[in-house]
Amino acid sequence: MSVGARGRIRTPDQRLRVFVSSTLKELQPERRAARAALERLRLAPVMFELGARPHPPRELYRAYLEQSDVFVGIYWQQYGWIAPDEEISGLEDEYRLVPSDMPKLIYVKRPAEPDERLSRLLARIRDEDVASYTAFADADELAELLASDLATVLAERFDASRDGVGSQDDNASPRPAQLPAPYGESVGRERELETLLGWLGEHRHRLITLAGPGGIGKSRLAIELAHRVGEAFDRVTFVPLEHVREPTDVIPAIARALGVRDSGDRLLSEQLGIARAGRRDLIVLDNFEHVLPAAADVTSLLNDLPDAAFLVTSRARLRVRGEHVFDVEPLGLPPDPDAASLEEILESPAVRLFRDRARAADPRFDVTVDNAPEVARICRALEGVPLAIELAAARIRALTPAAMLGRLDRMLPLLATAARDLPVRQRTIQATVEWSIDLLTADARALFVRLGVFAGDFSLDAVEAITDGAPWGADMLGTLLELVDGSLLRQHGHGRVPLFSMLAPVREIATARFVREADVAEIRRAHADFYVTLAIETEPLLRGAAQLTALERLEAERDNLRAAYRHLLEIGEVDAVADAVWRLFLYWWIRSLLPEAKAWMEAVLHAGRPLSKRTRAIALTFPSWVSVWQTDAEIRTDPIEEAVALFHSTGDSFSEGLALTVASLAYMSIEPPNLATAEQRQRAALDLAIAHGDASFETLYRGALGRILFQRGDLAGATALFERALEDAVHAEDMFVESVALTQLGWVGLALGRTGEESFLRNLELAVRLRNDNGIAFALEGISAAAATVGDFERAGVLLGAADALRARTGLADQRSYVTFQPFIEAVLASEGAGVFESARKRGRRMSRRDVLQTALGSELAAAVA
Repeated sequence: MSVGARGRIRTPDQRLRVFVSSTLKELQPERRAARAALERLRLAPVMFELGARPHPPRELYRAYLEQSDVFVGIYWQQYGWIAPDEEISGLEDEYRLVPSDMPKLIYVKRPAEPDERLSRLLARIRDEDVASYTAFADADELAELLASDLATVLAERFDASRDGVGSQDDNASPRPAQLPAPYGESVGRERELETLLGWLGEHRHRLITLAGPGGIGKSRLAIELAHRVGEAFDRVTFVPLEHVREPTDVIPAIARALGVRDSGDRLLSEQLGIARAGRRDLIVLDNFEHVLPAAADVTSLLNDLPDAAFLVTSRARLRVRGEHVFDVEPLGLPPDPDAASLEEILESPAVRLFRDRARAADPRFDVTVDNAPEVARICRALEGVPLAIELAAARIRALTPAAMLGRLDRMLPLLATAARDLPVRQRTIQATVEWSIDLLTADARALFVRLGVFAGDFSLDAVEAITDGAPWGADMLGTLLELVDGSLLRQHGHGRVPLFSMLAPVREIATARFVREADVAEIRRAHADFYVTLAIETEPLLRGAAQLTALERLEAERDNLRAAYRHLLEIGEVDAVADAVWRLFLYWWIRSLLPEAKAWMEAVLHAGRPLSKRTRAIALTFPSWVSVWQTDAEIRTDPIEEAVALFHSTGDSFSEGLALTVASLAYMSIEPPNLATAEQRQRAALDLAIAHGDASFETLYRGALGRILFQRGDLAGATALFERALEDAVHAEDMFVESVALTQLGWVGLALGRTGEESFLRNLELAVRLRNDNGIAFALEGISAAAATVGDFERAGVLLGAADALRARTGLADQRSYVTFQPFIEAVLASEGAGVFESARKRGRRMSRRDVLQTALGSELAAAVA
């Protein structure tokens, strides 16, 4: 499923609106469940509490639908009430009025005996094939399906196919890749948007910097531009830099956003050039001011990505060649309130923004004749800076505009005097944030400073860890919510774990205050210890039924994991870093991040600190593992054999088994392969896993042993091991292990002359759910080979091209000596279908993820898993 070309960018306070259509009485429990599911996702449900009766005017339906982003239809047995002088029910009328480009999620309760007109409506919906169509049994299942499907809709991030293969609309604008959502209406920026859209339409404007002080609206303007560029770009990619603390991390952040993994075999900028060759990309770099030394790296990317353009937001100019600077000015101010009417004051964009944000905090608020002069003076005092206005408006529940104005008049001159080395507008935004902080209780102020230790999103238990023993920490949740209410902290859900974050300007103040604290070293250590503990607690959850939840939790807090590792390395705690990275082995593997784990271990090896035997073993294993999956890396067996011996000497049988498996892979991958030693090492690993009682790794090792038998030509022995591995994986509810076993069964099936692709298709479903890019590539290669065996060279070429593109992004390939799709492709290239195949392969390399999945799985199944 995809938001597609109509997707809008939203800023944090503007929630996505979901229109829910259903009858009222018969589906009342389901309506409550749907509302609860939407609110847990922090989405805004749009629901008529009277359902489809009485029949509202079509204009009202249309108005609500036009302001919604997703349509959800919930149906069971009743067609709904038909109003006088109408031919159809409100239920059907709502569906008919849904804009054609709006995502539609349809849920039908089963079992059911729908009346005749509802049956015809459902048949029409199925025949049109423009909506996701799912059956459910009860309210709980509906809530789970709805949450999952909406998360899928919002997760669409791959760009559209350039030539429209598999696309529903060849004239659609390019799909944005993970763009943040907009605040809503762009207030007072029409002229700026027109100018900048003109710049972006000219190839000579390849590096545009939106410059201005913090809180001026640079990010908001960039987000609005990103959605309005239309067909000038193949893909728009938003790269937030607020959590990037080192200039050297900017290029890796861009690579991650584009889905390009660092293979380590050449400069990352060159890898980007290869992966994005021939693509017209717009790359938005947000919050660049704290990594200004990376400006030279961005300039170099202009050469490596000759078809790309960069839109940068920064408080300071980059001052590099080719830069075009656009100064973002404050919002238009109201006239002197002593000589202006209410209507004239309300014409000011600054006042309209204050009114909208104040209403969000207190729906009873409005700008009236009585308070308009004070509101106008507040906006003028804040110089039209959007963030300053928003923070002030958030206090409307506690302060009248008159009382608020009095505080601003006292605070602004004081802070301007105390910070004369700052630009004028920066003093203003800092004054506003400082003033907002000063309104907090003493406990909340202390907590705010302490939160400056975090590098990105963080959980409640992380906050508790860094505040343990604080005299002001008795009511931690209440204090945290005070920061949320004051717009200094944002809360958003992630499964069952609530996460918190700060806006970048607010975070800067928190960090600046934190580093001046007397106990900064102690708190940084507590922060690091928490994330080391998180690795320990999460390790067993990366196996079995909790796997997907554990992966998402680690992904959400990855910035803090990195900050913790970095701090521990700085203070010489190399053993703790090695252990934490090692425990998350499956995370790095599943999310195709093994090169990053390798980089951490290289840092450990070069830290200049004494290493324990186990730490050295870990630091040797990761590079050996990664080299097996890189086609041009040197493979040496000595380091991994040393690691095996070191693990054995420490009595760590689990780690010894994992190192033995890496050693087995290494022996399989050297030239010529040493299959006898590989089998001996793998059987030893399997024995250790059985003794250790680790079902997931026992199954993985059994499959790895099957690969060796496969290489030796023992197809029957390999098949038996693969079938046992699949059975065990399904029993353990381990999606990743199941996906690996399915791939192996698929290849042995093709080797035995079977033409089915079912194993690869199921593997693709699982890999997509796991966000396992390497697994997706394996599955696509398998489906491609299966298609080639039956002469479908078009399908084979497209899917192999898509796999090629994924391999370029991850920097990882299949084990080099393991025979999989190569013989099938060689046969195609030697046939009359070679031309069709190669042409399709080129298209596949440029195809969007959605279109690839539709080609492989079909529209309905692709929508269900994407």
